[in-house]
Amino acid sequence: MTGARHALLRLFAVQGSWNYERMLGVGLGYAAEPLLEDLKATDPARYPGAVSRSAEFFNCNPNLAGLALGALVRAEYDAAPPAQISRLRTALCGPLGALGDQLFWAGLLPALIAAALGALALGAGWWAVVAFFLVYNAVRWRTAVWALQTGLSAGMNVGAAIGRSWIPRVVARVGPAAGFAVGLALPLVAAWFLEHYRPTAALAALGLTAGAVAGARWLGPRVTAIRIALVTVALTLLFRLVFP
Repeated sequence: MTGARHALLRLFAVQGSWNYERMLGVGLGYAAEPLLEDLKATDPARYPGAVSRSAEFFNCNPNLAGLALGALVRAEYDAAPPAQISRLRTALCGPLGALGDQLFWAGLLPALIAAALGALALGAGWWAVVAFFLVYNAVRWRTAVWALQTGLSAGMNVGAAIGRSWIPRVVARVGPAAGFAVGLALPLVAAWFLEHYRPTAALAALGLTAGAVAGARWLGPRVTAIRIALVTVALTLLFRLVFP
C-alpha cells in the first residue's frame, strides 16, 4: 500500500474542513485518498464506494485520527462489508475522542505548559518556550506515525490493538502528572511575577490559602483545584494592574 507519507501529512490538516454535518469526516476522507489509490488497480469496483465512505461523518481527537484512518483503509483492502466498516467508524468515535482528550488536552498539554512556565520563572528565558513547541510537536508527530501504522496493520481489530498499546497506561498516569506540574508551577510563576512585592504578595498568598481552605471546608466539592487555580491567576493579574 502506497501513499502513507502523503496521508500522514494530510492528517495534520484533518480539522481544516471541520463542519457540524461531518465533523472530521471530510478531513479524514482527504487523508485517506492517497492510501486508497492502489484500490483502483486491485479492486476498481470497490474504489468509488471506499472513497465515498472515507468522507462520511467522523469525530475524535485529531491526534489519534490516524488509528481510525489506518483501520478503515485496511478494512477496505480486506474487502470487509460496507455496513461493518460503517459500524467500526461509528464505534471508534467515542473511544478515540476520550483517550485523545485525556492524553493531550488534559494531560500532555497542561503538563508541558506548566513545565515551560516553571522554567521561565526559574530563569530559562525564551528557550523554555522553544523547548515547549519542540517537545509537544515531536510527541504529536510520533503519535501520528504510530497511530497510522497501528491502524493499517490492525484493520478491523484496531480496538484490541489499542487495548494492548501504551495508550491506556499513559492516559492513567498523564493526568495526575499534569496536575502535579501545574501545582508546582503556580507558586513559582506567582513568585516570579510578584518578586518586587514580596511582603505584600506573601500576605496575599497566606490570605488566599486560608480562603481556599475555608471555602473547601464550607462549600465542599464545589471548591475544586482548577477553580482555586483560576482564582489565583485572576487575583495575581488584578494585583499587578492595581499596583503596577
